[in-house]
Amino acid sequence: MPAAALILFYLLIALAPLALAAGRGRPPRPVMDEIASGMAMVAFAILLMEFVLSGRFRSISGRVGLDVTMRFHQLLARTALVLALAHPFLYTLPFARPLPFDPTRQLTLTFAAEGLVTGVLAFVLLPGFVILSIARDRIGWRYETWRLAHGLGALAIAVLVLIHARHAGRYSADPQLAGLWAVLTAAAVLSLAHVYLLKPLLARRRPWEVTGLRQLAERTWEVVLSPRGHEGISYRAGQFAWIRIGAPVFSLRENPFSIASAPGEGKDLRFVIKELGDFTATLSGIPLGTRAHVDGPHGNLVLEGRQGSGIAFIAGGVGIAPMLSLLRQLEIDGDPRPTVLVYGNRHAGQIACTEDLARMRRQHRTEVVQVLSEPPQGWEGERGMVDAALIARLFTEARHRDWLYVLCGPAPMMEGVEEALLDLGVAPRQIISERFQHD
Repeated sequence: MPAAALILFYLLIALAPLALAAGRGRPPRPVMDEIASGMAMVAFAILLMEFVLSGRFRSISGRVGLDVTMRFHQLLARTALVLALAHPFLYTLPFARPLPFDPTRQLTLTFAAEGLVTGVLAFVLLPGFVILSIARDRIGWRYETWRLAHGLGALAIAVLVLIHARHAGRYSADPQLAGLWAVLTAAAVLSLAHVYLLKPLLARRRPWEVTGLRQLAERTWEVVLSPRGHEGISYRAGQFAWIRIGAPVFSLRENPFSIASAPGEGKDLRFVIKELGDFTATLSGIPLGTRAHVDGPHGNLVLEGRQGSGIAFIAGGVGIAPMLSLLRQLEIDGDPRPTVLVYGNRHAGQIACTEDLARMRRQHRTEVVQVLSEPPQGWEGERGMVDAALIARLFTEARHRDWLYVLCGPAPMMEGVEEALLDLGVAPRQIISERFQHD
């Protein structure tokens, strides 16, 4: 399913309520009233479809990519917010007042108690919910706490809107539209059940075990997981997985990490993980043999199906993890294309996997460009940031326009690199990236 097909399908579902409402042939109301109802219906359809986008379905995340999925998720969520907040102010007909030209009361806006109370609650809760989602990194919530609040909060708002629509909506009580709301609500609930019930149950049948743990750099560790009683997972270089280590299978203590090993290396999975204050702060104390669970693979930061006469890997910090997977697989496959790795860190103590990088430079002839913003005395690599000036200097030749560029790291770095590459004439389809955090 390409990204264009996902977007088209999503838009068709979002607009379906308008088509069903128009097909009922009800007497027309003032234009602004019809627009208000249409905005409300589209907003509700978007809200319910958001559950599917975040349902961690491999057919979406593995083919479209986390970046496209999450950006689309956020864009449509904000669109739904604007539509939902604006629609009650557009009605022109009076509420609960019989109109002399409307003896059948089909044009009169009335609210039963259920419709009024639930509508007001949803109207108040929705903007706060979206704002908390945007600002989650600033308010200091643990990821697990935010994740639980996000899922339950979205479900509560969806239920409130469903009741409001059925009791206050002019069209939503019609069988066809009521049926659509029932189907979309069921899809939303099933998406939650898929993440919080089905996936943990499947993971419990395919356990993993911590078989390796070593420090790679300052606050950065390599964790090796081995399958126990099964054949592991089939994945592509560059993908990621959600993992639980030392936690019950239904625990919310689960985080996404890029797989740093290559598919051709065997069944074990290697992850490069940085201590960030959540469960990762306990990495150094994890004993070998600890039970783990893996949900994956996900993501589309892969080389399959993409063309490039050369490949540039541009990483910052632990963004090196998927680059290691991709480079290791290229080395195993004997891929002859030229490769360049641009790897940025703050200081030398943060450089991870130096032995792997030296081997790739020696055996696969990968050009490794180390960049430090706080270099020590005698540093022979690049100084400063991975920014537009550096990218322009490294990839200024005409042949570089046909290369494939793989990006992973802090969002500001990736945004700057993307702009720099586009300014150099690189086609957007030649730039792939994946983020684990979005505003």
